[in-house]
Amino acid sequence: MALITLTSDIGGQDYLVGAVKGQLMQMNPDFRLVDISHQLPPFNYPQAAYVCRNAIRHFPSQSYHIILVNLFDRKPDHMLLAYHNDQYFLCADNGLLTMILEERPEMVIGLPLPKSLNRNTIECVKTFGQAINDILEGKRLTDIGIPDIPIIEKKPLKPWLSDEWMEGHIIFIDNFENVVVNITREQFEEQRRGRKFSIVFKRNEVIDRISESYADAPEGEKLAIFNAAGYLEISINKGNAAGLFGLQGYLEQAQNTYIQSKLYYQTVKIFFE
Repeated sequence: MALITLTSDIGGQDYLVGAVKGQLMQMNPDFRLVDISHQLPPFNYPQAAYVCRNAIRHFPSQSYHIILVNLFDRKPDHMLLAYHNDQYFLCADNGLLTMILEERPEMVIGLPLPKSLNRNTIECVKTFGQAINDILEGKRLTDIGIPDIPIIEKKPLKPWLSDEWMEGHIIFIDNFENVVVNITREQFEEQRRGRKFSIVFKRNEVIDRISESYADAPEGEKLAIFNAAGYLEISINKGNAAGLFGLQGYLEQAQNTYIQSKLYYQTVKIFFE
């Protein structure tokens, strides 16, 4: 029985998520499907990478992860099947894979899309489902598609570093409007080297300590913690940090007659003494 996770930017307002699941179960009734998220904002690769990376690392080995994010960044003639750290990844060749893994995959296979079919989400899912069935039947990865195909690579979003400070980007705002910054505890401690620090963000708000839980601050007060994924998080105990401080991770804007989606990151800076 294959454990398959599904992550997408489809949303939940139309039929497509249900159709994806139905198509996979039609191909193999024994597929076990688990949703990670279908609410990823379109074109926001750093957020998609953050969500995928920190969910997928908790799944059992030999799980399959179908990632339906920005499938048609360009007209595709193939999809990707990658094997890395005992996990399988199935996604578009758009650079997101290396952002999730934070490195090149151990093995990557190109999965050609049939030329006679429409290039749409369901046809991509059929290609993924067939590849999974082929693996379950014992086929070698190199026999399923095109071995060692060149792929588009994008680097994960990293904080800016100086000896006296580090600056991170907001990559995620959760349902409670807690603000997640792309600074890990490991990066923070390595840069800190035991020094005192001040976390500074919009409106010159300052936090000078790391809390272990939300309850460490009085109700309505701001705090900084490292969340379950190990990333710096700016929060308000029983409040909405993003809304109160006007923080945001990205902004979509229209220009002329074309809609162009661009990422405008608010930053959080840490000064060391």
